[in-house]
Amino acid sequence: MSESKYGKYILTELKTKVEAPWAPVFNPEEIKRVLFLDSDVVDGAFYVECAYFLPGMVIGDKYQENAVRPHKHVYDEVLAVFGTDIENPQDLGGELEFWLDDEKHIISKSCIVFIPKGLTHGPIKWNRIDRPVFHFAVGTAAKYFEEVDQ
Repeated sequence: MSESKYGKYILTELKTKVEAPWAPVFNPEEIKRVLFLDSDVVDGAFYVECAYFLPGMVIGDKYQENAVRPHKHVYDEVLAVFGTDIENPQDLGGELEFWLDDEKHIISKSCIVFIPKGLTHGPIKWNRIDRPVFHFAVGTAAKYFEEVDQ
C-alpha cells in the first residue's frame, strides 16, 4: 500500500503462491481468490483468506475425488461461506457438504463454522453452486498448516 508507518498493514494485492490442500483442487474458473494474509505477507500476521466460489464448478465424480480431504490443524480455524443475494443474504445460493469428524452437514445457508484445533474436518465439497458464494477463512497460526489424517 503506502510507504507510511502503517500502510504495510493495508493489503490490496493477492499472495499468489499458497501451499494448502485445496490449492490444486480449484482452478481459476471455479474460484476467484481475492486476498490472502499470513506471516509471509505481514510479519506477525495470522492466516486469513478471502475468495469467491463460482457457478460452473466441476461438480460430481471428478470434483468429489478432488474435494478438500479430511484434515486437522494444530490451531483453531474459522471457515465461512456467505450468499451473494443482497435481498436474501441468508440464502447461500448453493449446497456445501461439510464433514466435522464423523458428522456430515449439508449447508444451504450462509454460515460461520468454528473448528477447534485437533478436530478433523472434511471432506468439504460443493454439491451445487447457483451464484457466486463468498468464502472467508481464518486460522490462529502464522501460516496455513495441516495435519492430514492417514
